[in-house]
Amino acid sequence: MVIQGGQAASDELTIDELARRSGMTVRNIRAHQSRGLLPPPQVRGRTGFYGPDHESRIGLIRELQADGYKLEAIGRLLESAGGSSEEVLRFTRAVKAPFENETPQIVTGEELAERWGAGDAAPQLLRKAEKLGILRQLPDGKFEELSPRLGQASAELAALGIPAEAALEVAADLRKHSDAVAQTFLSLFMRQVWKPFEDQGRPDRDLPAVRQAVERLRPLASDALLAMFQLVMTDVVEDRLGREVERMQMRR
Repeated sequence: MVIQGGQAASDELTIDELARRSGMTVRNIRAHQSRGLLPPPQVRGRTGFYGPDHESRIGLIRELQADGYKLEAIGRLLESAGGSSEEVLRFTRAVKAPFENETPQIVTGEELAERWGAGDAAPQLLRKAEKLGILRQLPDGKFEELSPRLGQASAELAALGIPAEAALEVAADLRKHSDAVAQTFLSLFMRQVWKPFEDQGRPDRDLPAVRQAVERLRPLASDALLAMFQLVMTDVVEDRLGREVERMQMRR
């Protein structure tokens, strides 16, 4: 802590003052200290003084808890980052950031039924789409369409005369295969990036590099999957439809 003119600087706080400023109880602050989540205060005489670093750490802990992290997991993250709150937060955001760059849109069940041409079958199809993770029902009865691109694809398939039920069956297959692809990329990351990091004792100097690897995994996985799919789709279409064209020519 900074001492000016023999007196504590204005940013120094007692535990009671830190509790009031952070909105926490003194008991919780001490509990965080006992868990190693908060660094100890600077003690002068019999009084402990806290500063901005303690406030920012409490804010980080709250943000991580709001994201669903338990205190034990937060402790491990802080340990991995050598106590660097900023790097822990960056790493956590990188891990939890969605892979897609789409903005979900809100639609009604009626709009979806009309798009699909589903009629009376709409409730059943809506439930199936929810199960596949394509839709999420909201409290007001509307739906959040998590991928508008998938929604557009379903509309275009319907325009081609393909029933919504058949399109959802394809979506289920895509979900299954996509899960396998995602597991493949994750396994690669765990073997080649995370395991060496763990084997070296999770040194804090390497956490930024691990975070950057997580961030790069998103576009790399998407680009690699799209490129391979395009190659395979070309081969499959040429092979299957090529045979059909040959049969057409033979009939003439």
